[in-house]
Amino acid sequence: MGSIQDFLPMLLIFVVAYFFMIRPQMKRAKDEKKFAAELKRGDRIITKSGLHGKVMDINDKDNSCVIETMAGKLKFDRSAISLEMSKKLNTPTTEKK
Repeated sequence: MGSIQDFLPMLLIFVVAYFFMIRPQMKRAKDEKKFAAELKRGDRIITKSGLHGKVMDINDKDNSCVIETMAGKLKFDRSAISLEMSKKLNTPTTEKK
C-alpha cells in the first residue's frame, strides 16, 4: 500500500501534463495537417513568416503549393502556411460603430 502512495504524486503530475500540454499539442498538429490537406486554389492564406497571398497551384507530389503575391509567384511547402493567421484572414469581421 505504501508503494502506491509513493508513486501517486508522479502519476498525478503525468496525468496533468498529458491533459494540459501533450493532448492540446496533438490536437493542434492534427488540425494543421487537416488544414494543409484541405487547401484549394483561390484560398487566401498567410504563411508563418507573415507573407500574404493566394494559392494558385497545389502539388501533391512534394506537398507544396504556389502562392501568388504582389511580388510574383512563390513556391512554399504546405506546412509553412499558418492555420491561425489564415483563418483570421478569411473570417468575416463585424465592425461595431
